Amino acid sequence: MDAVDATVERLRAQCLSRGVSGIRSLARFFRRLDQDGSRALDARELQRGLAELGMLLDEAEAEGVCKRWDRDGSGTLDLEEFLRALRPPMSQAREAVIAAAFAKLDRSGDGVVTVDDLRGVYSGRAHPKVQSGEWREDDVLRCFLDTFDSSEKDGQVTLAEFQDYYSGLSASVDTDEEFVAMMTRAWQL
Repeated sequence: MDAVDATVERLRAQCLSRGVSGIRSLARFFRRLDQDGSRALDARELQRGLAELGMLLDEAEAEGVCKRWDRDGSGTLDLEEFLRALRPPMSQAREAVIAAAFAKLDRSGDGVVTVDDLRGVYSGRAHPKVQSGEWREDDVLRCFLDTFDSSEKDGQVTLAEFQDYYSGLSASVDTDEEFVAMMTRAWQL
């Protein structure tokens, strides 16, 4: 294991020690640090941001992490790729049940779940805000989609975003059997 991998393992452990939402919280925090909307941070921004969270990296570690996930040679860290790298790996059984749940939602089969895909699979009619007339059912469906939409809240969820959501949850479930049973019940697979 090289120094960057060791740094990522240390960051992953710190995130997971914060519970199921540790990596998701880190993602929200990074997006706030990214004031120019570039979806990237330089080594200094990364180092400063992690220090605010109590995750200390020295300058060489921060530069190594940025270099590893620098897609375009700009010297900055691509946030989405880095956050995916922080998520713990999942077994094939877990990946398969997540893909099955996604396929159930993706009624059009185009690899993206939208409000149109959700109609008929998920109902928002019983939601209190729909009952009161404050929201339409599509508003509930959009809010539901936003749960899984890890980057821009654009009303579209890809399989990668769906997997990202469940990889954080997966880290808190001990066995594949428990995770598969949970997903099977939740999505009526």
